[in-house]
Amino acid sequence: MAEWPAKVANAVEGLAETVRSKAVHPLETVARAIVFGVIVASVGLMLLIFMAVGTIRVLNVYLFAGQEWASYLIVGGIFVLAGAFLSSRKRARRT
Repeated sequence: MAEWPAKVANAVEGLAETVRSKAVHPLETVARAIVFGVIVASVGLMLLIFMAVGTIRVLNVYLFAGQEWASYLIVGGIFVLAGAFLSSRKRARRT
């Protein structure tokens, strides 16, 4: 009879560990993936914006001095071509 409290405590501890390993750990992994995904997407978007602005500035200074519209046309054309390529690669949804 003296071992009964220790057995109950071990059973409760085992149950808590099982619940943690089956429920909490996978949710923790998903939450980490979401957080890191948002961080990577934010950094990627910032880099894309910086590259577009830098490209326009370089084209304005070195290639098309005084004709900013040409720089915007080239960078805009690159984005249009990239968007058209990505649009052609998408698949139709099955309903």
